Amino acid sequence: MNRPANDRLLRALRREPVDATPVWIMRQAGRYLPEYRAVRERAGSFLKLCTTPELACEVTLQPVRRYPLDAAIVFSDILTVPDAMGLGLHFVEGEGPRFARPVRTDADIDALGVPDPETELRYVLDAVRLARAGLAGSVPLIGFAGSPWTLATYMVEGGSSRDFAVIKRLLFDRPELLHRLLDVLARAVASYLHAQIAAGAQAIMVFDTWGGVLDPASYRAFSLAYMERIVAALPREYDGHRIPVILFTKGGAQHLDAIAASGCDAAGLDWTADLAAARARVGGRIALQGNLDPAVLYAAPERIRAGVAGVLEAYGAGSGHVFNLGHGIHADTDPERVAVLVDAVHELSAPYHA
Repeated sequence: MNRPANDRLLRALRREPVDATPVWIMRQAGRYLPEYRAVRERAGSFLKLCTTPELACEVTLQPVRRYPLDAAIVFSDILTVPDAMGLGLHFVEGEGPRFARPVRTDADIDALGVPDPETELRYVLDAVRLARAGLAGSVPLIGFAGSPWTLATYMVEGGSSRDFAVIKRLLFDRPELLHRLLDVLARAVASYLHAQIAAGAQAIMVFDTWGGVLDPASYRAFSLAYMERIVAALPREYDGHRIPVILFTKGGAQHLDAIAASGCDAAGLDWTADLAAARARVGGRIALQGNLDPAVLYAAPERIRAGVAGVLEAYGAGSGHVFNLGHGIHADTDPERVAVLVDAVHELSAPYHA
């Protein structure tokens, strides 16, 4: 696994010196780009786009062609794992993902198996291989998966939820049953991410989108504990290079000390977190990623630059910071505003690394 020509991301995740703060953007391959929309239309559906390696590779590469980003992230969806478990994933226009067969009973969970990544999820691994080849060693490629807790919310609720009533009822009434579900999901996610690394992913991110809806004790027991198992199961070096792992719990800044002790290399922070306080709390144990509010990109260029400056100032001098938004970029963002953001990060961060 050759080191990319631009390895700022990997160096920052290892808390090694860099010449400028690396930047990439969650959902950087997505609907805000006209070239993405053209490929999505050609695919005919979001699922078809995800499951066609050549098209997934194309949209993975689009943002790094347009902007001087410091990483690419493979285009996929966190629900590929439960889909491979046979739950009948489909997307409803204006409503989001739905599962034809939600998982709610002992029998439902007993029927679940760990998918073989090279068969049931081969399309993702092929997209990783194609993207690594397409990047030609320019920037690192990030692989990812959803956290077991986050995947379980969709599987038990049957789709998106606002109050998480069904899975929280399961958590409080039948915790042992939820643990059985999370166990099989942790094994499935670890196997899936291991396969992405073997296919060419050079860093890994685990998206715990819904960990922030849990109380502290439940978060540790039902979310973080299973992410810790995944981190422990992954190869931390592959082909002579360290594979850093980023854990991102949206709304999870209060759990930062526990996340820092999980074995991960970096924690993602949403925009509600105080980055300066977070850095003081972790004390150099891990790197931090984030955390500009995505809505700042609706503002004028000078306001975007001010927002970037504020995040950089909050983190301060030295390495160990990966600039990102505090969550995914909004679909109606002007692509020109993203160019302002990326250029501002590189320009304004340089003095912090002098």
